[in-house]
Amino acid sequence: MSKSKNDEAWEKLFQKHNLVSEINRKGFYEISSSSINEFREARLMTKFDFKSQLPSLFLEHSYSILPISRGKYIISSFETFKEFNNVDLIEPTKVQFPNYLESMDYNNITSESAALNCAYVSGMMEDFVGEEKLYPTVNGRMGSGIFNFKIDIQNQSSTLEINVNKAQLEIDGGLEGIESLYLIEAKNSISRDFLIRQLYYPFRLWNYKISKPIRNLFLTYTNGIFHFREYVFENINHYNSIRLLKQKKYVIYEGGITLDILKNTRKNIRVLSEPKIPFPQADSFERVINLCELLYENKFLTKEDITEKYDFDKRQTNYYTDAGRYLELIHKKKMDGQICFFLSPKGMDLFQLSMAKRQLKFIEILLSKKVFNQSLEYYFHNHQLPHKNEIVNIMKQANVYNIDSENTFRRRASTVASWMNWVLAQIEQ
Repeated sequence: MSKSKNDEAWEKLFQKHNLVSEINRKGFYEISSSSINEFREARLMTKFDFKSQLPSLFLEHSYSILPISRGKYIISSFETFKEFNNVDLIEPTKVQFPNYLESMDYNNITSESAALNCAYVSGMMEDFVGEEKLYPTVNGRMGSGIFNFKIDIQNQSSTLEINVNKAQLEIDGGLEGIESLYLIEAKNSISRDFLIRQLYYPFRLWNYKISKPIRNLFLTYTNGIFHFREYVFENINHYNSIRLLKQKKYVIYEGGITLDILKNTRKNIRVLSEPKIPFPQADSFERVINLCELLYENKFLTKEDITEKYDFDKRQTNYYTDAGRYLELIHKKKMDGQICFFLSPKGMDLFQLSMAKRQLKFIEILLSKKVFNQSLEYYFHNHQLPHKNEIVNIMKQANVYNIDSENTFRRRASTVASWMNWVLAQIEQ
């Protein structure tokens, strides 16, 4: 597979500065933004929200990078990311949206700031933190102040001491109540992990500036679900002392999908012939939806854009864009020599619907495919989803495109099971 622009630029930097030998010798390497800018803009070369975004050489040597001043970074084999404690079975709490607000459309949230505003006006934040009245007070870019901390070295029992001197940081949202200041990092994409620095640097800055306790919140938003997590640093001077304290999901209630609605939808849907596109191998239907959301926001993205900006490796980018193409929600074409992806008219139409109608439309699109339609029919007759062997039989009867081995059938069957579980999770209890 072709290398990304970041990969190519970092290879040149590794070679010029003899980075591997220097890090082996000292345990770290400090590099200036001006040195990075020789090959590509530092702001593009150093922004890694997820571990999978790290350049190939970083992943190969277990390196990561942190800013230590406005113009300097440190590279070492320290552990900068933390995996999310993903719990899909959390039942979202239903909240009402103020019906007198006309300037905010909660059905079309396409940015982190819009998600934060929606969570604020709907009362989710007050409910999550347990304070009745919160006021927006701080957000945006600012200097980190001066502090030092210890950070764990990967696969070792040792730590590295790091000194930070007015590095730039950004706070997505800051709300203050009587009891605490709540600093919020927000993302409108799904990922497996996150960069601890996005919570730690703001925490260290404001813990020094004010006397109130600082509480660290992480909000992820996708497909109508607001997922709040609160983290605590058990040792203020230790970057990796982060621990998940609690989490909760919210949804703005518009009326739900009942079992009868699902039965009628399956009964009345017209089943389409199989397209000549690889049958999906993309286990998270939520991430297929999230990819559509990102394409709606960005109009089109190159394959490299999706791999770099989203928590995908190159193979997953192929799997998930193919999944969207299979469902006729995503189109691709070559533009200026690059493969680009954009929403089809059917995909664009989804985002003109209310959230409740959009969820039902996603289900209709799935049920227009024979494999998913028959899997749901099996569920209605047997009160359980088909097992993998039964899904494989359904796939074979449906003549899905270009699957030529039993192992491939079984891998694709895992996707069917996962997507059908998503469908059943939409049923209002």
